[in-house]
Amino acid sequence: MFEPIWKMNDIRNQVAVIDGLRAPTIVLQNARYLHSVFRDWRHGNIWIAEDRIVYVGDELPQNTKNTEIIDMTGKTIVPGYIEPHVHPHQLYNPVSFARYAMKTGTSTMLCDNLAMFLALQNKKAFSMMDRWKTLPTQLYWWVRFDSQTQLEHEHDVFSMENVLEWIERPDVLMGGEVTGWPRLMAGDDEMLYWIQAAKLKGKKIEAHLPGASEKTLAKMRLFGANGDHEAITVDDVEKRLNQGYAVTLRYSSIRPDLPNILKDIVEKGWNIFHHLMMTTDGSTPMFHEDGVMDKCIRAALAAGVTPIDAYNMASYNVAKYYGVSNLHGMIATGRFATLNVLTDEFTPVPEAVMAKGQWMVRDGEEVFDWPEERFEEFAPLALDFELHESDFQFSIPFGIQLVNDVITKPYSVNLHLNKQAVVQNEDECYLMLIDKFGKWHVNTFLKGFAKNVQGFASTYSTTGDVILIGKSIEAMMQAFNEVKKLGGGIVLIENEQVIASIPLTVGGLMSDLPMEQLIEQEKELIAKLRERGFDKGDAIYSLLFLQSTHLPYIRITPKGLYDVMKKNILLPAMMRE
Repeated sequence: MFEPIWKMNDIRNQVAVIDGLRAPTIVLQNARYLHSVFRDWRHGNIWIAEDRIVYVGDELPQNTKNTEIIDMTGKTIVPGYIEPHVHPHQLYNPVSFARYAMKTGTSTMLCDNLAMFLALQNKKAFSMMDRWKTLPTQLYWWVRFDSQTQLEHEHDVFSMENVLEWIERPDVLMGGEVTGWPRLMAGDDEMLYWIQAAKLKGKKIEAHLPGASEKTLAKMRLFGANGDHEAITVDDVEKRLNQGYAVTLRYSSIRPDLPNILKDIVEKGWNIFHHLMMTTDGSTPMFHEDGVMDKCIRAALAAGVTPIDAYNMASYNVAKYYGVSNLHGMIATGRFATLNVLTDEFTPVPEAVMAKGQWMVRDGEEVFDWPEERFEEFAPLALDFELHESDFQFSIPFGIQLVNDVITKPYSVNLHLNKQAVVQNEDECYLMLIDKFGKWHVNTFLKGFAKNVQGFASTYSTTGDVILIGKSIEAMMQAFNEVKKLGGGIVLIENEQVIASIPLTVGGLMSDLPMEQLIEQEKELIAKLRERGFDKGDAIYSLLFLQSTHLPYIRITPKGLYDVMKKNILLPAMMRE
């Protein structure tokens, strides 16, 4: 399944370190470390040759010429943390998120490919992924089988050739997440073929089954699903384990279920932690202000989970499940030298981080010089068309109501406009989805987003098309023109002034800024939206989910306004003149 990591000469040199013919590059002496299999704390010396652990035990090397020898007395060492379910395009990009996550010990990630799949040809996506193999962070990938929305030419994008090319890649460890499982249930043999093809290559299949019954869970298990991350209660966990699933628990900006579920598991006395994993599930930047997987570990410790179980859920359990424990998740011979040095096991934020034998953080300070990433494969977003008054015709008698961050429902529109085409009803806005190439648009109304938003524009969406929201048509046009100037982004307009913005210069989807700056930009945007009546949990996800047809009940898509349950178009997209 895997490409060779080390060449024959590399392996000979590593063995020569054991024989004293070569010196290790680093020795961590007197180390107290977690042995993930014995599930205990051990003491010994860890020899590292370049990027690989070549020995762990009581012995010290015979040859220490130019070796960095570090006394670890009083420290605790654990494997580098693994994030098993990353959506690396939630305003940030894969590299900026990887760098930020590394600072608190998350050094391996399993990433969603959807944004790249929809935006790039495979050749360009693979070129970028191959370049990132040189980073100290280990990036693994999913292969998606559906778009999560209604694309006009979905079968051209999700073609047999395109999907199978992804399945063939050794760094793709997972198929899914399978949000289009109703199609599978209804007889979609193409999706079933992809699942079987992925499993033949050793990939795991991740389901997406919120609220699923036991029979649905059983059917999906028979179709090939191995795991699911949609449990929101301890009963959901039990249902999934009963049907043979691996369970990943979420601690995210949209679903912070992990702490309560773990408390319930501890109270029940279930000895199941060896079968659980944890994820932040593509949280938006602000959620990560206090960490990534270290945040999950803190929550687990606070819930009463033992430190060994907490660290294994964030490292060894993931590596073993995805078949990469020969490289990750253990402090043992043959693995990557990727580890975190802690003050003690109750403090998961490391004081030092090593990834592939390189020090990333020492004494709490970043010491690795990350290469600049230009994302040249993503063409700049060029909205080379103008909007006109004729685009802003709103005569539909129903619209979309946000019930919460996730759920929508249709509602009857009682239109109240003044002469400037401004919506007067308190929590209603215009809503438009505009093709990024200017070919079509979908117009409706949005209820429950905010009370006083004049003009809001975003190129951050499932498909990369433009979302416009607002009470004033004039302000919405101004917001569109501002994101056009930025080359993509999110803009809030009021009284002809930009009062908050997040430039998304990587294809109009992602920021090229460091996470720390992006977090501050998101904070400002969310604060301004809340001042104007936004009262849901996560505005960024509310934008993303407007197009997401794996969620109930009504969505705005490139094909038009879509009824998820009835699977039909309520209002088709209109071609622009």
